Amino acid sequence: MNTITITLSGAKVIQVAAGCKSSDLLDFFDEAASSIIAVRFNNEICSLAQPLQNSGTLEPVCTGSSEGSAIYRRSLCFLLAAASHEIFPGKRLAVGHSLGYGYYYTLDTDTPISIDSIRELKEKMQELTAKNYPIRQSFISYEEAIGLFEKLNMRETRKQLNFICPPHFKINTLNGFSDLYFAPLLPSTGYLTHFDLMPYGEGFLLRYPTTAEPDRIGKFEDIPQLFNVYKRYKDWGKMLGVTSAADLNELIATRKVSDFINITETLQNKCIADIADQIKERQDVKTVLIAGPSSSGKTTTSKKLSMQLQVLGYQPKVIELDSYYVGRELTPKDENGDYDYEALEALDVAQLNGDLQDLFDGKEIKLPSYDFVKGERYYTGKTMRLDPKNILIMEGIHGLNDKLTPSVHKEHKFKIYLSALTQLNLDDHNRIPTSDNRLIRRIVRDSQFRGKSAADTIKMWPNVQKGERLHIFPFQDNADAMLNTALDYELAVLKIYIEPLLRCVTPLQREYAEAGRLLRFLNNFSPIPANYVPGQSLIREFIGGSDFKY
Repeated sequence: MNTITITLSGAKVIQVAAGCKSSDLLDFFDEAASSIIAVRFNNEICSLAQPLQNSGTLEPVCTGSSEGSAIYRRSLCFLLAAASHEIFPGKRLAVGHSLGYGYYYTLDTDTPISIDSIRELKEKMQELTAKNYPIRQSFISYEEAIGLFEKLNMRETRKQLNFICPPHFKINTLNGFSDLYFAPLLPSTGYLTHFDLMPYGEGFLLRYPTTAEPDRIGKFEDIPQLFNVYKRYKDWGKMLGVTSAADLNELIATRKVSDFINITETLQNKCIADIADQIKERQDVKTVLIAGPSSSGKTTTSKKLSMQLQVLGYQPKVIELDSYYVGRELTPKDENGDYDYEALEALDVAQLNGDLQDLFDGKEIKLPSYDFVKGERYYTGKTMRLDPKNILIMEGIHGLNDKLTPSVHKEHKFKIYLSALTQLNLDDHNRIPTSDNRLIRRIVRDSQFRGKSAADTIKMWPNVQKGERLHIFPFQDNADAMLNTALDYELAVLKIYIEPLLRCVTPLQREYAEAGRLLRFLNNFSPIPANYVPGQSLIREFIGGSDFKY
């Protein structure tokens, strides 16, 4: 029998038989076996049921980690799909966007899901969990996949096989139900003990635990304005008949994608124009504050909104919030001792508000600049004064937090929240996470304009998300308007730029697992050449070639 060498966390080395499963090695870890739900083997996230065929480094993936949470949520969605297949035979359950630590689901019918049906579905999920059925992985041929997904009435998954045509597919199977494999799942249903189904809209929310508290379902915090923005785009996608990656791939294959790109761009511009109209209707707005998570397109949106406001007779002026950093010596530090430039205290709020008041009083101010190399503020002699037709635009992560502009009366502020809410799904049961869309944008932009590798961006992404949870998401309900900055064709463009970057991440790097996951995700999209992208498109902020100057 062949043996392989496994190096465990803590430099412990063991010899095991080739082909053994990582689930057989849980007792060798320092962590409690009950908390381990997957492993990281040679920097690739693997199921506990996956055989180990070669030597390497093995680390546990536990509940309460970001990787563990992702596995739990994917497995929960698969459990729901399997239960729905039994409760709603012949009907299609469609997954939507995330909302309040939950995923929104509807049936692809003209009627809402009844409360009784939701309760029955939850009971079926609990039954499958109690029986602790194994979740198995296997390979089937292309022909078998066609027959399987036609039999399961998984229309979008079957349609995708017209554009992704390998000789075989890896699938997950649970109690007679199967779906395509995208990333590791839990080994069995018995792990999935914490979830809830909550009636919402015309469907329900599949609620899951937070990463910080993996053993409980937290209080639901509704954001109806964000839900309405998503619903508007979802209805628009249905109207055009483009709701999945397969639909987009069909447009690309039949050379009809150019018209769809133009329609998509026109819709986004119309939404920005609608916001400009809302600002005009308010009459007393002096400052527009734009906020959103990383790579949501704040800079381009600011420029497009400025154009729409000029159409209405305004003369917008921009204040760069980055110019108001307090300086490196006064910048607070995080728990790791690093400078926390995303904290509100990193900005000179007093100076900013003093300048705003002077501007509103008709006075001239000296505009600051900030030297990021020296870590200090300086002045170049540039000044600003507001005329009656001027309106200020400021964009930054704290725009929705009233503590940024306490001296500005509420009626003088108009706050806009940006989010990249693609209405496309990968297929019948697999959604496109908003954070993935933004991460892909960020990797491309960091490579194009900042000289960073994909591994560099992936490494710092958890800290970016932490800042968003602290400084942006808690205030999104304060927005006067919300704008969806996702463009449904963009991933097909971005994949051309990002795939070579992701392939440069090696198994020796910890970021290898995430790079591999993103590559598998992008494999669902046929490419669109960059010359199809209009010069004023928001996507140009990330790939370059924009008509705007940044």
